[in-house]
Amino acid sequence: MSLWEYANPRKFIATTDVVLPWFWAGTIACLVVGLIWGFFFTPDDFRQGSTVKIIYLHVPSALMAINAWLMMLVASLIWLIRRHHVSALAAKAAAPVGIAMTLIALLTGAIWGAPIWGKPWAWDPRLTSFLWLFLFYIGYIVLWQALDDMDTAADMTSILCLVGSVFALLSRYAFLFWNSGLHQEASLSLDKETNIADVFYYPLLLCIAGFVLLFITLVLVRTRMEIRARRMKALIARERMV
Repeated sequence: MSLWEYANPRKFIATTDVVLPWFWAGTIACLVVGLIWGFFFTPDDFRQGSTVKIIYLHVPSALMAINAWLMMLVASLIWLIRRHHVSALAAKAAAPVGIAMTLIALLTGAIWGAPIWGKPWAWDPRLTSFLWLFLFYIGYIVLWQALDDMDTAADMTSILCLVGSVFALLSRYAFLFWNSGLHQEASLSLDKETNIADVFYYPLLLCIAGFVLLFITLVLVRTRMEIRARRMKALIARERMV
């Protein structure tokens, strides 16, 4: 079976009919267990107190904000190369989910930063590139809405996605190039000295898994909606021609 078979809208709809209930179940299970475990059954940090528990929302949402854009990049490249409409619609469907994740990450970061830095925002390289990523999300969504022709919109937004990917990567790896010393190191690391303690690590992994599944689930749901909306527009256009 070829992966490209799922570029067929009917095949995509039929497959997601089967897998979506499982994705919903996995999402709910991971988020409920991970968030309850993290917020109610982990100790306060000896430096940051209970504020550190916002990590269970901030880190997964920030991770998915970046990876959502990278998923859009892959889908956009598939559209530009193979011209599969499902890939373009999947990229379009992912953008509102990605911007929601970015907004959650920015807000939780501000809440986390206020007591630690003494202010909710600082022009740290990672934070600044993350803000640019948020603006690119807005531009991407607006561009889809501004263009009536689906193929033209897919082409233009794919090009925008290529440019915005620079900021997606910078928001992930900015600290490697410009280390301001303000933003903390990566919470999950192969280095035992910088990796968070196990008591926070395992519930965080569950929360990340929950956010990943939530992203996949919402993108599948929204892609199905986009496919049906496209079919509806095609039917309306045919009726008008008749």
